[in-house]
Amino acid sequence: MWAYIFGAVCPRKGKGAGLVLPYCDTEAMQEHLAEIGRSVDDGAHAVLILDQAGWHVTPKLKVPDNITLMFLPPRSPELNPVENVWQFMRDNWLSNRIFKDYDDIVTHCCAAWNKLVDQPWKIMSIGLREWAHRS
Repeated sequence: MWAYIFGAVCPRKGKGAGLVLPYCDTEAMQEHLAEIGRSVDDGAHAVLILDQAGWHVTPKLKVPDNITLMFLPPRSPELNPVENVWQFMRDNWLSNRIFKDYDDIVTHCCAAWNKLVDQPWKIMSIGLREWAHRS
């Protein structure tokens, strides 16, 4: 069994929305979009930057009205701000660990995500891309 962290950050506000799920598919992405949609401030609109993974581009997704999906060119992870978030989490909280069992993996993933969202300044510093935030 696997554990996947589905996460999105708003570097401008230092906020994040995430889920830890046992699968990575269209259904999981739909849950993630719903979570992001609930996290967007009232009256605001989120632009979600995504790669072109199959579960991101499927026409089966129902995108909430307060989210717009923006797809990056193929094979360009360096353009995706959230890649720095994943690297930071691996480097600081998730790599070089021995987990007792699956529940321990999920617990560590949840703890790592919660540590991140408890540090808005960290999200702001590692997630911001000038080209993605124009006034």
